Amino acid sequence: LRVAMQFVGILLSLLGWVLSIITTYLPHWKNLNLDLNDMENWTMGLWQACVIQAEVGMQCKDFESFLGLPAELRVSRVLMFLSNGLGLLGLLVSGFGLDCLRIGETQRDVKKRLLILGGILFWTAGVTALVPVSWVAHVTVQEFWDERIPEIVPRWEFGEALFIGWFAGFSLLLGGCLLNWAACGTQAPLASGRYAVAEMQTQTTNNLKSFKHSVLAKPHAKPLQSTISTTMTWSFLNRGGL
Repeated sequence: LRVAMQFVGILLSLLGWVLSIITTYLPHWKNLNLDLNDMENWTMGLWQACVIQAEVGMQCKDFESFLGLPAELRVSRVLMFLSNGLGLLGLLVSGFGLDCLRIGETQRDVKKRLLILGGILFWTAGVTALVPVSWVAHVTVQEFWDERIPEIVPRWEFGEALFIGWFAGFSLLLGGCLLNWAACGTQAPLASGRYAVAEMQTQTTNNLKSFKHSVLAKPHAKPLQSTISTTMTWSFLNRGGL
């Protein structure tokens, strides 16, 4: 169950990270349909505005000034870049904490911490992806129902990138939750193969060293071999050997 939860969590997080990158560069955050000309549609993203015509196809133009953009688009650029970076970092960190990865198998505490850190990074990436998408959607709704704008003026509507961004954010959140649940709510499996044998040998060696130090620490303690011989002799006498 633990390995299955980790696998599902890392897959959801990977899916959310890929979709957040697509959302960042997709020029379909807003759509504008002209009632006067059904053959022409406008779209807007974080980096460019495009016009789609039936005869010509799609033609896009990049925004020339960053400061000239609305506040929601400027902040959305920064937050989406942050989400993409945190998602990539979460994939790298949580990847080394997976139980199916044999690297560092004997260091279960370290792998657990890496898995928890990866889940937290995915949470943060999901939040930083949901905030700009929801903000742009909120501004779009406000402008759509603004009574100060004449009814004849076309209104911007939700684009496909907003829905992809919402799905990406929730996938990152759910993936991070599953990874943290797998790290904290389930028991880690024992090390397998040569790692388990090496761990048992190390533990046995440490126990023998501790026993040796405890025997040598007593000034009047008898040697270990003499003690064992005396014990065996008394056991033989009690059984009627002599």
